[in-house]
Amino acid sequence: MSFSLDIPSAQTLKSEAKALREERSRAGETLSHGAALEVVARAHGFRDWNTARASLPDRVAAPFQVGNRVKGLYLDQPFTGMLIGVQLMSDMQHYKVTVNFDEPVNVTPTFMFAAHRQRVVATVDIHGISSALRGNGNPQMVLRRA
Repeated sequence: MSFSLDIPSAQTLKSEAKALREERSRAGETLSHGAALEVVARAHGFRDWNTARASLPDRVAAPFQVGNRVKGLYLDQPFTGMLIGVQLMSDMQHYKVTVNFDEPVNVTPTFMFAAHRQRVVATVDIHGISSALRGNGNPQMVLRRA
């Protein structure tokens, strides 16, 4: 059985339930772990936690992993390289990636002045597209597995 990366995992829902409990605790409310799981499951469209748990995979495979060969665009400049760092962000939808380029990339918008980078850190979604945009409206990074 295969799952889309857009489908949350049981682990994701458990993390959301934990965050909900902590949020309610800060507001002075008490919420049991089971009740938090039920609330989160219903928020994702399931009848209850048991239905969600039976329907979802334990974990969703990460789209990017350390050691992956990658290619794409960084500041509209094509690159190939290797992922040397991957961190799942707290929203569980974005990854902080560190890419070591095979060849340095010029990060300036003009070739009259050159500033080359060999290694960059960017935040991308599960599809490898940065939500940060350049002045021309293009994403700062578009990342694909090579």
